[in-house]
Amino acid sequence: MATVILSQILGLLRTRLLFSIFGPSNILGIYNYASILPDTIFQLTIAAALASAFIPIFSEYLSKGEEGQAHKMASTLLVVGLFVFTIFSLVLVVFAPQILAIFNGGQNFSGSDMDLMVNLMRIIVIGQLIYIVGTFFSALLQSYNHFFIPGIAVALYNVGIIIGILLFHQQFGIYAVPLGIILGAAIFVALQLPFAKKVGFSFTPSFDFLKSRGLNKVFMLMWPRTIQVGVQQLGTIVLAAIIAFMAQPGRTNLLFDSAKTLMFAPVSLIGISIAQAAFPALSREKNNLEDFKITFITSFNQMLYLIFPISVVMLVLRIPIVRLIYGADKFDWPATVLTGHILAFLSISIFAQGLIVLFYRAFYALHNSFIPLLTSTISTISLIVLGYYFVIIQNMDIQSIALAFTLSNLLQLLILFIILCKRIGGFPKALLFFTPLKIFIATFFTGIALYVPIKLLDQLVFDTTRTINLIFLTGISSLIGLSFYLFLTWLLNVKEAKTFLLIFKKIGNWREVLGRSEEAIEAARIKP
Repeated sequence: MATVILSQILGLLRTRLLFSIFGPSNILGIYNYASILPDTIFQLTIAAALASAFIPIFSEYLSKGEEGQAHKMASTLLVVGLFVFTIFSLVLVVFAPQILAIFNGGQNFSGSDMDLMVNLMRIIVIGQLIYIVGTFFSALLQSYNHFFIPGIAVALYNVGIIIGILLFHQQFGIYAVPLGIILGAAIFVALQLPFAKKVGFSFTPSFDFLKSRGLNKVFMLMWPRTIQVGVQQLGTIVLAAIIAFMAQPGRTNLLFDSAKTLMFAPVSLIGISIAQAAFPALSREKNNLEDFKITFITSFNQMLYLIFPISVVMLVLRIPIVRLIYGADKFDWPATVLTGHILAFLSISIFAQGLIVLFYRAFYALHNSFIPLLTSTISTISLIVLGYYFVIIQNMDIQSIALAFTLSNLLQLLILFIILCKRIGGFPKALLFFTPLKIFIATFFTGIALYVPIKLLDQLVFDTTRTINLIFLTGISSLIGLSFYLFLTWLLNVKEAKTFLLIFKKIGNWREVLGRSEEAIEAARIKP
């Protein structure tokens, strides 16, 4: 968890550095567009396999004492992944002008802008090729229960990008960013290589891969995840193409991505963490649906208890948050306001995105990967349709895309809830609705408690043109609001309040408390 937080902090520092050098400019946005397709190929060719299938198959070999076969399968997978990525990348590189034209349907990028996008993408592909090797080593080390080094390596990947930007931006301008990616990817690989050798990994690929039993298992296991990732990446590509119909599409898409980055932070740190902690317990209880329901509801309420107040903090304090995170000298006030407005719409869906991850884990525990794929597809289609309607037909601005994003996530959550209820015979209504209702009421009044002090302090006490004053303003307002939230949930007898009060008292080992499923789930176990 610590390395994840470190990596996210370094990622935000990297983004702030980019804004301090290039500002929220169309040029920096062009770099964002140039990275979409290489990332899509990476996700489809190797990331899906490593995320969903490689570790369990590799670990199965190790458990049987067949380490040599495990290394052979892993080596072959790496070769196949690199080969497939290279083939698709060559197509991208050769036909880049024609392919990238999908991002210029509105003709808002000039010829020189498109040439820049083409050149940037061709360099980014090189960095992605190296990054694949690093990602492979991370999965390999995790299979041996080594998690710290891969986490540090990811963090240092961001450090490499930052170093590359600082070293090259004066001479190469925006090209410093993809050059930094290459440097960061090289560090990512170099740091993990000695440890891969230390665990005994030997690169022994077999070119007769069609007869490889382990590799065929990987391919069989990865296809649902690959299709789901493909659908999501298609949504990203189409959405970027729709945004390209707006004025200054590079800048506009850049600000939308910046708001999404802020919005995804609590989803990653809270939603994914609790869902992962619940997954082992849900898997064990798949044949005992009453226990399954209680575990799910407990995790459901725990997540809402933490995510709701963070969502309202982001909603009310959106402008100060944007200024603190991205407020470099070149991040102008109109960009700050627009990013804040986008974040306001996106913050409404934070709880939905966190819960969607929990619902996914519930279906995976029930050995059903089709429902997450189906609902993800429906959500992506609705996002594309709404985005097209808002932007192309109604000629609305980027905030409408944020609204479409929120509505599509709420729709997916609703569908997942209905299907899971039918699959397991429904939930106890009192347990499922009363606690979330109490949390919602507390969150509503917390929003008011946040809004009043920030307005008074902003106008009467702090000169928020200075960063230190802005930090004090945001910190004091958040402390008042969250303290009020904790008091209200305690007053309303929300069980999660008592649970997390105990956790906060043990702040020194909070990672252990939340990271182990038995403690995270059993700590606030609801009695039916």
